[in-house]
Amino acid sequence: MQTRHYVSSVVSSIVLSTALFTATAFIMGCAPSAPQLKKVVEDNPDILYAAMRKDPVQFLKVADEVAEKAKAIQEQQQFEAGFTNPLKPDIDEKRIIEGSKTAAVTIVEYSDFQCPYCQQGHKTMLDLLKAYDGKVRVTMKNYPIDGRHPQARRMARLFEAMGTKDHAKAIQFQALLFERQEDFSPNDAEKKSKSETEFRSKYDKRVEADLAKIVKGMGFDYAELKKIGDSEAINTLIGQDEAEAKKFGFSGTPGYVVNGVAVRGAYPVEAFKGIIDRHLAAKK
Repeated sequence: MQTRHYVSSVVSSIVLSTALFTATAFIMGCAPSAPQLKKVVEDNPDILYAAMRKDPVQFLKVADEVAEKAKAIQEQQQFEAGFTNPLKPDIDEKRIIEGSKTAAVTIVEYSDFQCPYCQQGHKTMLDLLKAYDGKVRVTMKNYPIDGRHPQARRMARLFEAMGTKDHAKAIQFQALLFERQEDFSPNDAEKKSKSETEFRSKYDKRVEADLAKIVKGMGFDYAELKKIGDSEAINTLIGQDEAEAKKFGFSGTPGYVVNGVAVRGAYPVEAFKGIIDRHLAAKK
């Protein structure tokens, strides 16, 4: 809403300035200076309001178009900053990495298993791995937003714990968690709990049982994996992931670093392809 108000003001000023320019040029036979136009706008604000009221629907349509263009320009500037001054996330080759070890482009994915935008973003990562087979690799780092997604940290611990046993199985587990994301949301019975304590007890117990079933179905001992996930080593690892995400300015999820270029949010495949293609072209 703030963007619309700001852009609407900008559009109004542009429209008004153009009108004043035409009128002044006709009367004076010369172009007015910027300070002159500014003074007219400040001294006669009713002209601005009248222009807005004359066709408010069209005015807001133009304002929205300008807002989209402004957003695109800002995004491009952010991407360019990444090419000029690339971010440098820690890449541990012993962690779970999907794709070729010799890939020219590494995408670091800061994600939360219960975030719907992260679910969308993970699908994008899979599409990129397929489209750039052998040229792109993806490693997920954990950024659970506890206040919004109370089960995300539990899932992150199990994911990393499984990674200490089998990377391929951990990648399957990761995909399952995103595919079944809705199953880990509170159900109707849990929502009808009489207190927050009762709700959390029912919800936590049910989700843990569901996760245990998935883990066992993949051939692991749940108690053992849970113990590894609750270890100081795994908690430290997740804490480091969170700290790195915050250091790079990611205030929410998902966030990505594509060979140093930050992508803040679940952008479409095309946005990532533009960055990837530029990196690959530079390496030729």
